[in-house]
Amino acid sequence: MSTTGLAPAPAEATPPAPRPAPPRRTRTFEQANRRLKWAMLAPALLFVGAMIIFPLVFTLDLSASDAFGAVNAGKGYTGLTNFTDALGDTRRFWPAVGRTVSFTVGAVLLETVLGLALAMLLRKPFGGMRWVRTVLIVPLLAAPVAIGILWLLILDPTNGIANHLLASVGLPRQEFLGSVGQSLPTLMLIDVWQWTPMMTLLLLAGLTTLPQEPEEAALVDGAGPWQRFRYVVLPMLAPTLAAALVLRAVDALKTFDLLYATKGPGGGSDFEAETLNVYAYGLTFDYQEYGLAAAVLVLFTLFIIGVVVLMRRRGGGKNA
Repeated sequence: MSTTGLAPAPAEATPPAPRPAPPRRTRTFEQANRRLKWAMLAPALLFVGAMIIFPLVFTLDLSASDAFGAVNAGKGYTGLTNFTDALGDTRRFWPAVGRTVSFTVGAVLLETVLGLALAMLLRKPFGGMRWVRTVLIVPLLAAPVAIGILWLLILDPTNGIANHLLASVGLPRQEFLGSVGQSLPTLMLIDVWQWTPMMTLLLLAGLTTLPQEPEEAALVDGAGPWQRFRYVVLPMLAPTLAAALVLRAVDALKTFDLLYATKGPGGGSDFEAETLNVYAYGLTFDYQEYGLAAAVLVLFTLFIIGVVVLMRRRGGGKNA
């Protein structure tokens, strides 16, 4: 039988070759180190976050309630009533805002000027410089309450050494902290005495990092000391100066212990030294108005945030 008319059998298809497995990605040392870093930091970050978030949420909850007498007592929610009551209080709240601003601006400006002057004097090494720096930081070592009590004794109108020194040179005695009009300026000077060394150290650290070449070039060109400071040193020191101002301003806004140790509840008999911190403390522990006190603290926090943002924007604009 002939097979010439039959079609040839198709060839068997060859199966495709298997694709090679993708290379296994090996974890580099940097990746493993980064993951280990976050794993080690996670517990601390969670703890710090909880310590920040819980008080904020609790304060916001109180600020929207009529809590009075006890924090855990039954309370109802009043919305923004506490905020409107605080903002409408022209007898205690707004005067406290004014004293807070006056105290902060006056103290920080004096501390900045004096701190910058001392930092420029300490910039060049001299004999006994280590001892001068050691004495300079002594006010920073004491607690603000101790500083307040110390100055309360020094400025006592009857037996204080300050009035004895004034009388010895023929000047009239002063009431200092016992006077309604002199209390806040006196407290500013006490704050200046304690915190000017910190501004000095911050600005001195900034001065030591500045390059010497621009100032030397200005000296060769015939610039005087004031011109070198105004047009060379100060612009280069501006970032450090802005950071020091923000840090000190925020700290001065929160001043409480010095005011309370020297003037007591309410900032004095006529509320002459009552800042927002002292006012909120009195609402909480003297009057047990927890809802209103929480609203004041929320407004105070927003005020501090606004000050920081404003100072950073102005500092950034100048540095640009």
